[in-house]
Amino acid sequence: MARVFKARMILYAAYGHCIIREDGSHYEHPHWFELAKEKKTSIGKITMEYELENSFDSREQMLKSMQDNWQVMQESIQRGIANKDKSLSGLTGGDAIKLYAYKDNSYTGNTVMTVAASAVGVSEVNAVMGRIVACPTAGSCGIVPAAIKTAAEKNHSTEEEIVEALFTAAGIGLVIEANASIAGAYGGCQAECGTAAGMAAAAMVQLAGGTPDQVGTAVALAIKNLLGLACDPVAGLVEVPCVKRNGFVAVHSMVAADMALAGVESVIPVDEVIDAMDRIGRSLPRAVKETAEGGLATTQTGRKISERVFGK
Repeated sequence: MARVFKARMILYAAYGHCIIREDGSHYEHPHWFELAKEKKTSIGKITMEYELENSFDSREQMLKSMQDNWQVMQESIQRGIANKDKSLSGLTGGDAIKLYAYKDNSYTGNTVMTVAASAVGVSEVNAVMGRIVACPTAGSCGIVPAAIKTAAEKNHSTEEEIVEALFTAAGIGLVIEANASIAGAYGGCQAECGTAAGMAAAAMVQLAGGTPDQVGTAVALAIKNLLGLACDPVAGLVEVPCVKRNGFVAVHSMVAADMALAGVESVIPVDEVIDAMDRIGRSLPRAVKETAEGGLATTQTGRKISERVFGK
């Protein structure tokens, strides 16, 4: 399984590290947006700068790695929207192709249905053990690829711009990981799909030419409307409700990006949203933290599915 966004790319705020201003003072979390504004650059370029300073990779190697991940993302989308295979459990598979075929007749329109179908498709590829990019996790793997591909096509983005947007998403994901969590077992699904929503929204704003402030607003809007989301996989499998949830959350992240680009602001700033995400994640009961001991997993149907898949 290809993996990205964790590796060594620790944005300067993560794990106690920081970037130093020219006058010797430090930028500490959550003021990395300030650094981007001061340097008149993007969050993606700030992330790349830090990666170059803190890894043994050359610029060419770093960019090639992200380009390779983008290629995997595109391949998983193409496989997903044509997928008719069922997962081993039989719970998922074949829905993305239905959504993609229906997109021209939908209430929401071609663009929204394309991003939903693409996200569901990538998640279905994961469910049949195909190759995906965990961004930031396998359970939320469809959200960022679907959002970026749809936004890139709409904006006629170059590969260089797409790679920069991926680094923007990477920076957001790493800061969330350092200051809250990206693990459903620790913070519920707000940690997985919520983080992916923030990453995707940030990347879409970046591709539309948005400012660092708009990126931060998009992240805040995307995350705060998913706070408290339960991680309650039926039979403990990353399938129900995970696969279809990827589609919903990809659309959610698109709305957050559009709001930010339209000039809508988040009353609660992004750093405080991430802090709330951490506190809420800690307070969620164990039953809705990937244990399959609560929520949908313990419905009558959910229990029957578990018994069918694993036996009593």
